[in-house]
Amino acid sequence: MRVRAALLAPIVIGLFSFGCGKSPRDRLQGTWVGESVRQVHPSQTPRADGWVKGTRVEFAGNKVTVAIPTESARSGTYRLAKVDGNDMDMVFKRPEGGEDKSHMALTNDGKLVWTLGGGAELVMTKQ
Repeated sequence: MRVRAALLAPIVIGLFSFGCGKSPRDRLQGTWVGESVRQVHPSQTPRADGWVKGTRVEFAGNKVTVAIPTESARSGTYRLAKVDGNDMDMVFKRPEGGEDKSHMALTNDGKLVWTLGGGAELVMTKQ
């Protein structure tokens, strides 16, 4: 009986830990700040890096606020249209109407990668 319990314990603990993990939506919550940008033309990298470092995104429940340099912060709601592991297709709803679709991915090292139009990737860290 003790042998069986000893063999089953790691399996039960593993299943319990897996079930208690945070969902991608839970892991999004909080403030993210721009760190770097990928997939931009090398001639645009210095300018893009400056823009990225001034970018902030805050998730609170189903609300999101996006602040980018030289523009007023914008707030609205969002929903996860599709989740596949750490990859998320998102829909941002504007308060005045309309939607914007985007893709974000959480990385294993705690980063958030936001794929922008044209394929540029904004890499963010949680504040």
